Amino acid sequence: MSETTTHIPDEKVRIGAPSIPGFTEEGEDLSPINDNDNSPLGGASAKAHSHGGGVGVPDSSRAGRLTSTNVEDFAKLTGREEDWRFTPLKRLKGLHSDELTGAAPKVELTGNGIATLSVVSADDALNGVAHTPDDRVSANAWKFASETQVLTIPKNAEGANASVRITGDSLAPAAQHLIVVAEENSEATVVLDHVGSAVLAQNVEFDVRANARLTVVSLQAWEDDAVHASSQQALVAQGASFKHIAVSFGGDLVRVNPSARFTGERAEIELYGLYFADAGQHLEHRLFVDHAVANCKSNVLYKGALQGKDAHTVWVGDVLIQKDAVGTDSYEANRNLVLTDGARADSVPNLEIETGLIDGAGHASTTGRFDDEHLFYLMARGIDEKTARRLVVRGFLNEIVQQIGDEALQERLTDTIEEELAATEN
Repeated sequence: MSETTTHIPDEKVRIGAPSIPGFTEEGEDLSPINDNDNSPLGGASAKAHSHGGGVGVPDSSRAGRLTSTNVEDFAKLTGREEDWRFTPLKRLKGLHSDELTGAAPKVELTGNGIATLSVVSADDALNGVAHTPDDRVSANAWKFASETQVLTIPKNAEGANASVRITGDSLAPAAQHLIVVAEENSEATVVLDHVGSAVLAQNVEFDVRANARLTVVSLQAWEDDAVHASSQQALVAQGASFKHIAVSFGGDLVRVNPSARFTGERAEIELYGLYFADAGQHLEHRLFVDHAVANCKSNVLYKGALQGKDAHTVWVGDVLIQKDAVGTDSYEANRNLVLTDGARADSVPNLEIETGLIDGAGHASTTGRFDDEHLFYLMARGIDEKTARRLVVRGFLNEIVQQIGDEALQERLTDTIEEELAATEN
């Protein structure tokens, strides 16, 4: 074994400084034929896992995406764009093209009284601290949201628990803007509980300040006719930790885009997701982790199950490790379990690395049917096939359910999984 070989533990095929051929302390050591800013293959355009360009080039590196609060700065969507090629635009019900003048879903706060909910104007200085739209739907929501709901966890608060129930009662296209501020040294769990019927373009900002610890559960439990496109962006400051759990069951079309960016060292980001798509449903999750500073950690794990004709899930995970982000430790994975014929899962993990001086990075994606060995093991012990299949699915998804940490919510999700499994003979 050579001195440059790195031991790779368990299933995580990780990338570290000693194990990246062609990397130097300055980043990727490109071939001399590409080391030319005048060449379309050289300079900033030579980015692994980007789509035809580098920083500043639209639709390439996530760091180079256009961001604007002006919807007119974004071209009209055709469905051929990289960000939208999986999304059935006709089912967006005009969220990308129409005026969003419908009534926004009602927002109600319950909890232990530590967090507070207030309303500010759409031009208040709090808007845009952690979020700038990077697609047309998000910019359209920014334009038409008439006010902003702000949930604040006060400085040094411990054990804050807040449930924000977001109830839709109209299918008129609407816009909504929410902000969650976790002040310095605070600790809180926030649940965004989306229920009812809505056609909603939504922006959500998470301002996670120094040494704060924020856990967010975004639950999409809509009625079957709902359409929901939500851009959820976080800024994570020095020493802070941010855990985001996206759970999508309901709705006709749901597209949730969680993004998290480090702004200070020794911070940690965890992004988890759980989704269960039935016949005809489109559930899409596109996420981005931006390692812009040194010595931070991120972990991403999304799991989904699909059943029924034309059930469709999409997961796109982008992780960017910028040049200054030495000492980064990052991993992302997506696992999909297809329960019946006629369902489709698209999974695209992307990892973009600009420095070789990292502790580790990696990504993985799997999509498949039941493990026959698992089923055989259970059935050999007297469990009928239908029950055995349910046990396998519950065990597969339970890893994400356990991340929530709220017993009542975990029980609610477990019951929902049982209802989903009962809906179709597997």
